[in-house]
Amino acid sequence: MRYISLLFFVGILISICSCRTDFETVASNGNLAFSKDTIYLDTVFTNIGSSTYALKVYNQSKNDVNIPTIKLNRGLSSKYRMTVDGMAGNQGKEFENVTLLAKDSLYIFIETTASITDANPTDFLYTDKIEFDSGTNLQTVELVTLIQDATFLYPQKTSTGTETIPLDGEETPGFYLDKNDPIHGNELHFTNQKPYVIYGYAAVPENETVTFDAGARVHFHANSGLVVSKNGTLKINGTTSTTEKLEGEVIFEGDRLEPLYSDVPGQWGTIWLTNETKNNSINHLTVKNATVGLLIENNLGTIMPIKNTQVYNCTNYGILTRNAKIEGENLVINNAGQSGLACTFGGNYKFTHCTFNNNWNGNSPFAVTIDNYKSGATTETNDLTQATFNNCIIYGSYTNELNLDKKEGAAFNYAFNNCLIKYFASTTNSLYQFTTDPTHYTNIILNKDPKFYKPTQNNFNIDNTSSAFAKGNQAYNIPLDITGATRTSPPDLGAYQNKDFPKKE
Repeated sequence: MRYISLLFFVGILISICSCRTDFETVASNGNLAFSKDTIYLDTVFTNIGSSTYALKVYNQSKNDVNIPTIKLNRGLSSKYRMTVDGMAGNQGKEFENVTLLAKDSLYIFIETTASITDANPTDFLYTDKIEFDSGTNLQTVELVTLIQDATFLYPQKTSTGTETIPLDGEETPGFYLDKNDPIHGNELHFTNQKPYVIYGYAAVPENETVTFDAGARVHFHANSGLVVSKNGTLKINGTTSTTEKLEGEVIFEGDRLEPLYSDVPGQWGTIWLTNETKNNSINHLTVKNATVGLLIENNLGTIMPIKNTQVYNCTNYGILTRNAKIEGENLVINNAGQSGLACTFGGNYKFTHCTFNNNWNGNSPFAVTIDNYKSGATTETNDLTQATFNNCIIYGSYTNELNLDKKEGAAFNYAFNNCLIKYFASTTNSLYQFTTDPTHYTNIILNKDPKFYKPTQNNFNIDNTSSAFAKGNQAYNIPLDITGATRTSPPDLGAYQNKDFPKKE
């Protein structure tokens, strides 16, 4: 009985202690510490929400403290919003009587959605501050965001849902660019006045031409891209840039501007030149972080020139062609989940002074793939009339970076002249007789490191210690490299003329 009474007494004691709600705190005295004194929320487009940024608040004293108020200086009208240790407060703007235990910390998470009209008109910055307490105990943390204006293009709402376009046999969220749009004017002409943000697939109507001026910037939302319809034309008129701002380059990338997303593959879809487009041309284009950078099918008429173009970080392919006709000069492709360049189902190709590299992590992808068929219920072959590579580099982080895949029943014509190729597998396969097959291979440098400057940062410059230095054939020389530098004689292999670099750290 005494044992039962003791248990009863202990239970009451525990119950009383557990119900205590009064913490003996002292008032905040202005001695909080912060992980940062300024939170820079990276550039966002007008009216597009930012990523979430964290601030850590420390109580370094031996006492539990009560912070009477944590609030935004602009009050309820602020375009910033917060949570404080998971609490939403008053509309995410104001919080009262926040307890912070001794030698403990709390997290504040900050986001913003602001318009260009909210920003300072001289520098386009939107600012505010988080205020902790007030009066003589006031402490603040500054908030700064750069707001960038943009032209937004997207499918319209209809009586039955969202506007769609037919794409690869399916209705896909998208819209046709209108050269007489009542709001934007000619949507088929992309200028460099301000960036464009595209939601869904923007389609070029049949028999129309879409033009991108030098310096144009186009940002695609997830599951978005550009489609050129039958008999349509793509013209990308980039020019050489003289500064790090790449003022002459046309750039296609995702719509997340934060540095965290700068090299994340698969943020958007593709630039798709569908069956039977014509008279396309690309010069000084950079494509980043797509699923497929460029998808080109059965282009009509003359061979399509692609010059001085870079394609990086694509989940599937950098450039994927199906029976296309392409002449590439000064191309650079790196990081693709399946192949950087994939010339499939035959076609006609010539690439000169190009750098094809693949540092994709996993799945043993290739830098270059060439075939003359497509698979389906039955395998269909098509003539590869030409696949010629002159003064090129084909390299990467895997054992074999060249994949030749021939099916009988159609032509398979290929040639590599003065190229550096990485291929460590046995060369008993008749397609890979690098040293004994002069019909397909001339002056091949096999399995030598080109010593790219910083390939993980998509910098494929070389210096005079590279295996590609001065190994090109002058007969195939393109006078200027991808940066506009003059090539020497004999030229270097790849898209870049060698230069001196500071020593690597």
